[in-house]
Amino acid sequence: MSENKFPAGWDNQKVRRVLGHYAEQAEDDAVREDDAGVQPSETVMNVPHDLVPKVRELIAKRQR
Repeated sequence: MSENKFPAGWDNQKVRRVLGHYAEQAEDDAVREDDAGVQPSETVMNVPHDLVPKVRELIAKRQR
């Protein structure tokens, strides 16, 4: 079996806490949380993996 690899600052305990939070979260609360994460001036969309670097580059240029 392969060993789990977590992002910096994460461990098995933190992953279990986060999973527990979302497993117990009511649907209405989940919708409110999703809505709160998007600013009115933003758009959320799917981008093909190979285009992500170009999109990030365009955003960085715009923020300069």
